[in-house]
Amino acid sequence: MGLTRRLLTLLFAPLLALMAAPALGAGSAFAVPQTKTVSIAQARSLPVGTVVTVKGAVTTPSGAFESSFGDKGFGLQDKSAGIYVSLQSDVHAYPCQRARITGTLRDSSGLLTLVPADPSDVELRPGGRAVKPERVGTAAVAEATEGRLVKVVGRITQGPTSDLPYGYKLSVDDGSGPVLVFVNVQTGIDVSGLKPGQTVRVVGFSSQFGTHYEIDPRSPHDIAVVGAE
Repeated sequence: MGLTRRLLTLLFAPLLALMAAPALGAGSAFAVPQTKTVSIAQARSLPVGTVVTVKGAVTTPSGAFESSFGDKGFGLQDKSAGIYVSLQSDVHAYPCQRARITGTLRDSSGLLTLVPADPSDVELRPGGRAVKPERVGTAAVAEATEGRLVKVVGRITQGPTSDLPYGYKLSVDDGSGPVLVFVNVQTGIDVSGLKPGQTVRVVGFSSQFGTHYEIDPRSPHDIAVVGAE
């Protein structure tokens, strides 16, 4: 499978950007970097390749998903939506910080990401409030929730299976339909005690890889057993 789950996207993104550039045209608004801050929802509605500036609250620590994402990025969310900020350098972002970021919209294996040209394009400041995860049904984890911090409660229908060196996979279903939970190595989450039939509460970043949607928990506190058969 290569070095990371998203390796092909990381390798070919610069080439795709060069191929797409002529199609934008010299007079296209999308060929000009956006300096005005827009909401994350507005940014998500723009074409891949657009340069935007957004601000919001950090939802995941830098590098929490490095084993599968192949970078040291983090989640960002405002009142309208959320997005993943992809960085190769560790800017030491953590929840409860606020951030203002300028970057280019990219597609990474189905996940919309914001890619700053330089770490200096990320402005972090303290004093923010932790983002409260949105409670959703397991089947509702989809494009509409992508980039947000979400919470589900349901039964484990498929126990943890190894997808190392990227992490571990399990399925959770509240009766509406299963959702994949992907546990990255850097999170330090011990999956050995998780069994089919247990009811668990899962908090994490609503993500996408290829054709499926998933929840990526951030730390051991994001998965808790609340019941069992």
